[in-house]
Amino acid sequence: METDKMQAALESARVVMRVAAGTVALLFASMVVAQVYPNRPVRLVVPFPPGGAAEAQARVLAHKLAEVWGQPVIIDNKPGAGTTIGAAFVAKAAPDGYTLMMAYMISHLATPHMYKSLPYDPIKDFAPISLVGTQPLIVAVPAASKLLTLGDLINATKGRPDALAYATTGTGAAPHLASELFFSRAAIKATHVPFKGSSPALVALLGGQVDFSFLDGSALTSIQAGKIRALAVTTAKRWSQLPDTPTIAEAGFPGFDVTSSGMLIAPAGTPRDIILVISSAVARAVASPDVRERFAAQGHDPATTTPDELAKIMTEESAKYGRLVQSLGIKVE
Repeated sequence: METDKMQAALESARVVMRVAAGTVALLFASMVVAQVYPNRPVRLVVPFPPGGAAEAQARVLAHKLAEVWGQPVIIDNKPGAGTTIGAAFVAKAAPDGYTLMMAYMISHLATPHMYKSLPYDPIKDFAPISLVGTQPLIVAVPAASKLLTLGDLINATKGRPDALAYATTGTGAAPHLASELFFSRAAIKATHVPFKGSSPALVALLGGQVDFSFLDGSALTSIQAGKIRALAVTTAKRWSQLPDTPTIAEAGFPGFDVTSSGMLIAPAGTPRDIILVISSAVARAVASPDVRERFAAQGHDPATTTPDELAKIMTEESAKYGRLVQSLGIKVE
């Protein structure tokens, strides 16, 4: 009996030692990963054309991460099909931390609800890393427009669904969803003119080819220069960059709140240790004064999260935008 007890005690001690050894090994492996990653250039996929707010934000982040890591971070634009081309590329990439994606929350999570089928799942096929920054969308008109307020825009379209045309950065992108949500609240309609990215949509507005647009922060310079006029912003609170511009909620639609959030994600299966190294580097980069200054000039408000926090946000936002797409009946063939 005593012998059995001694053997059991010895086996228990061996188990404890094996667990402890395994823990030490994992900690050592984490330290090794942190020391060696990255040891070659990192590709940062941007699923938008060059020249827009998303790419501008990505370039600022890439430059700072390259400084932090001592390795190049190369921007790779893969626009098209409502960001699904870039997302599909990243979902199939090797999960080794050397292919990342600058995604925008709304387009990344809402677009799959609009297509009959896609070769990836926006949640399961990606590893969350961190938020990077947020910004409102801006309802804007040409400087010469007779529409001076959001109320003017609504009155101009009431009962006249073809009276005005508006530009967005593409079907299913954040500006399109924000505009459709606003139209449903205001009980109006307008003719949608989708473009491939922020720059051509802004050019169309500047040239008076459309009557109004829902634009991202890349329009801020044109607004400040008086080339276009902001009627409202889509966030719940006024934007610090345009403090005199009311929110859509203030204009008579309480609870209206659409925020465009940039986030960094990787292919699913990327080792947790590498995800944590990248997340820590993003937090360090976004906290630096020069990045915050450049983000502010672009219209971005810096914002970071842990990978677990971002995972929770993505799950909640995916459900929300899925319901929105379904209720609005938006489909992409």
